[in-house]
Amino acid sequence: MKVLITGVAGFIGMHVASALLARGDEVVGVDALDDPFDVALTYARLARIQSHPRFRFSRLDIADRPAVDNCFQSGGFDVVVHLATQQGGAARDGRVPVRVHLSGFVNVLEGCRQHGVPHLVYASSSDVNCERRSRASSGTCQDDDRADKRPGETLARAYSRLHGVATTGLRFFTVYGPWGRPDIGYHELTRGLMTGDPLPVYPREGEIGHGLTYVDDIVAGIERALRRPEPRDAGLLPGEAPARVLNIGSHDPVRLLDFIAALELALGRPGDLKVMPVAGAETGSEGSEAGSDLSTIDPSVQGGNFLGERRMTMPLAEGVQRFVHWYLAYHGMDPARSTSALRRAAVFEDPMAVQWLPPRQPLAQPVRSVEASGLRVL
Repeated sequence: MKVLITGVAGFIGMHVASALLARGDEVVGVDALDDPFDVALTYARLARIQSHPRFRFSRLDIADRPAVDNCFQSGGFDVVVHLATQQGGAARDGRVPVRVHLSGFVNVLEGCRQHGVPHLVYASSSDVNCERRSRASSGTCQDDDRADKRPGETLARAYSRLHGVATTGLRFFTVYGPWGRPDIGYHELTRGLMTGDPLPVYPREGEIGHGLTYVDDIVAGIERALRRPEPRDAGLLPGEAPARVLNIGSHDPVRLLDFIAALELALGRPGDLKVMPVAGAETGSEGSEAGSDLSTIDPSVQGGNFLGERRMTMPLAEGVQRFVHWYLAYHGMDPARSTSALRRAAVFEDPMAVQWLPPRQPLAQPVRSVEASGLRVL
């Protein structure tokens, strides 16, 4: 099978490409290589797959319509996996996510339509489920970069109905694992544990269950989604193509305190939790629980649970251990040594410029849960 992957140098894109190459597929990957958070990490991901004989890469901005057209003309793709996105764009310029997520998505849809690609699998976001949630119990979504995902799903359905392009939208929940984005919370928690800096936790946030899914489980779900849905499965009229939107994530929410405890065990050092004051927390006013917008979505509430036929296979402790192993190796760190230099590196925003000082005293006993250590957040 010949597969086009957009955003191939991204966190999920690189893992998907690696899995498809390992099973014998031919992969064409495109990426703009303009990650606003860590371009070096983007290039490092690409380097892991770029030398594979069945992989071909082109630097391409999906909002550039002629470039996208040229890519499809030389393709002959059996399926397209559209993962390209622009993180953090709305905070700088509200036109950025519209350009990438909507204009770029239309270019990909048009490429599929004009060149007869039978199936498009694309990334949506669990945040489009926000409108289904009870505001009184769950708060509101605050990720502006996901505000344009719902129109993307509408566009995909229109192309399926009008132009016969079968589409599968996948709503990802929080994905963690090696090679992940450095701006995501679990990276920040890991860095805080390594530096010994306090870890800010808001009242009651530690008890909230977060929808965390290990990246390998996400990749396995994407591989299953590559099978083109049959029209008879969707009850369509003759000539119409199926359009489905599926949640892809774990049924088992993970509390923040449990995730911190897993990081403590993997790193072999305790965390210093700092309970942060939040305006309105005493009255329970809307929005008083910082971070609650990340946490309370069940993958089965909207669009069906695509992975419901089997549970997610990666236990939290093992997934965190794998992430920590990669994190330390990538940044050249040793968890047994002092963290003073890491604080200095943070000042210069250069995680590779770490010069270690003498080691800390080792822990006298295995790190217990933050709750067992008297750090329970009330």
